[in-house]
Amino acid sequence: MECSKFGRFLRICFGCHARPDRSFFYKGKQFPICARCTGELVGMILAIPIAIIFGVPEIPAAILLMIPMLFDGFLQLLTSYESGNLRRLFTGILFGIAFVFMLIYFHCACVKLAGYILKLFADDPGKIDKAVELLT
Repeated sequence: MECSKFGRFLRICFGCHARPDRSFFYKGKQFPICARCTGELVGMILAIPIAIIFGVPEIPAAILLMIPMLFDGFLQLLTSYESGNLRRLFTGILFGIAFVFMLIYFHCACVKLAGYILKLFADDPGKIDKAVELLT
């Protein structure tokens, strides 16, 4: 199957199998990534305005958003159950949103850790605290 450079990039980025039976089609052409990965991409895009408008939820809430996709995926892997593309899309959206929230938490943790390390060598730890506060 022919795929654009951007489509190949998406497949590599998401590690997507792009199976036709698990993908959406538009005007007879298959999406470059499967329904679940499409959902993850949509969720990642939606997470940015959600985080700006509503803020980032606590980590347990983000983890809860990831559970439906993990449950659905492992249920398919371990049993004969087969979910449909709309369910894959929906669970992928929830996972994509949560994934961005977890990246935000990871960023904050890295900045705080860097701040602690820099304070060990700094002449003015107050400046480090201000920079960490600004970046988190």
